[in-house]
Amino acid sequence: MRRSLVTAAVLLALAGSLGTGPGGADRPVLPDRLADTGGGSQLITAEAPDTGSTTGTVTWWERRGGSWTEAGSAPARFGGGGLADGETREQGTSTTPTGLYDLPYAFGIEDAPAGTRYPYREVTEDSWWCQDNDSRAYNRWVEPRPAHCRAAEAEHLVSYGTQYARALVIGFNYDRPVRGRGAGIFLHVNGRGATAGCVSVPADAMAEILAWADPAREPHIAVGTSSGPTAITRY
Repeated sequence: MRRSLVTAAVLLALAGSLGTGPGGADRPVLPDRLADTGGGSQLITAEAPDTGSTTGTVTWWERRGGSWTEAGSAPARFGGGGLADGETREQGTSTTPTGLYDLPYAFGIEDAPAGTRYPYREVTEDSWWCQDNDSRAYNRWVEPRPAHCRAAEAEHLVSYGTQYARALVIGFNYDRPVRGRGAGIFLHVNGRGATAGCVSVPADAMAEILAWADPAREPHIAVGTSSGPTAITRY
């Protein structure tokens, strides 16, 4: 009788240690706490502590057997101005837009990593990303750069040999661009510090993400903070 009571007490203690609090083992994984994951079976999350943060974590997930499983994780960098709600963000603020976005295609100065299934566009000397609000090509890759897209209002992609060694286009303000909202938001390789509004990760992590991402599984990226109005769980 006494042995049974001791065993029961131990089991209750173990159950209590698991808990359901913020650090509990049975807390739903991050994708299960998001309002939307985009409908696919792959997801990238980019989470920062708050809107003033320039660092955080990028994690990539895949859904198998009805459950989300972490496939990899890496330290992330965000805009030098922190993060801002993607629906009201303003161009030139060096903020990373929060929200849920698709990933239209990949590009890079270096060759695509082995196993890459995403459409991968090679950067050449003629490759530019137009950020000119007066241009018909606003927030688009142009090659060569047209006269209506001023060089001073565009990124010469080949000039960013480290950052754009490999990258994924984030579909922020992409399908129907709003002038002044922002252009050229990517997931790319780390530079020297905070970004101008993109999300960046170490080079080996970027290569791993590109080899993992499968457009047939409709991956999206959710960007947000741990809490507050721009909480990643709202997207």
